[in-house]
Amino acid sequence: MGAGREEARWTRATVGRDGPPLDLLTAHFDQHRYAPHAHAEFTIGVCVGGSEIIDYRGGRIRTGPGSIVVLAPGEMHTGGPAACDGYAYRALYAEPSLLTEGILGSPPHFRDPVLDDPELAAALRTAHTDLSACPDPLETESRLPWLLAALARRHSTARPACDTVPGAAHIAHAVRDRLADELQAPPSLASLATDLGLSRYQLLRAFRTTMGIPPYAWLAQYRVNRARALLESGLRPAEVAPLVGFADQAHLTRWFRRVLGVTPAAYRTSVSPTA
Repeated sequence: MGAGREEARWTRATVGRDGPPLDLLTAHFDQHRYAPHAHAEFTIGVCVGGSEIIDYRGGRIRTGPGSIVVLAPGEMHTGGPAACDGYAYRALYAEPSLLTEGILGSPPHFRDPVLDDPELAAALRTAHTDLSACPDPLETESRLPWLLAALARRHSTARPACDTVPGAAHIAHAVRDRLADELQAPPSLASLATDLGLSRYQLLRAFRTTMGIPPYAWLAQYRVNRARALLESGLRPAEVAPLVGFADQAHLTRWFRRVLGVTPAAYRTSVSPTA
């Protein structure tokens, strides 16, 4: 982990259209030591390299690659390298309400601040990386509340809420139709859930169970299909991206490659002889 490397990059995402902000931190420190401090939110981190020593709740904890760290709101803590090779991590700062979805009762309590859950750690790291690159509101709302619900359900003292969602297929199709109708500025999942008399967790569960993918992934694929027709008509990728609701050409390209395996520009050239 290169000598003298002290880096921290913050990204602010929005949890759904007009939703609350959520901060993401990408950090790599060789020597930096945090002074004692606390956050108003839950601090949820994934160690991605090296090891960090954290003073917390009167004790000392140590992270390692792949470990998840959960620090409660208002709890004083420090942080610094455990060895000469430093430490690197990804962290998000979640309002307590984001960890109450999918469980019964008040914000969850985590007895052990260091968790061993490779599957969830990998999912959190991937979501953090993707959202730091492009903090799309619907993608943020589709991914992070779901992962935070899994965190609370698996590792806190709270009891999981019932997973059964009556009429899941009807719910999923109603959400799908609203997203398709408003693809340029999709409504938040929280507002859709309220309209349907559900919690956001119930909406996400119904959609994922029925469609096999979360709402943002379905909408991205729908947008790609709409983009294909516009590219075939001769429009350039930069012109197409805002017409189908992508933030910019890079956002369009990211999803176009995921769905079709080629860039929008390459696709346009292949299907439009006059491009």
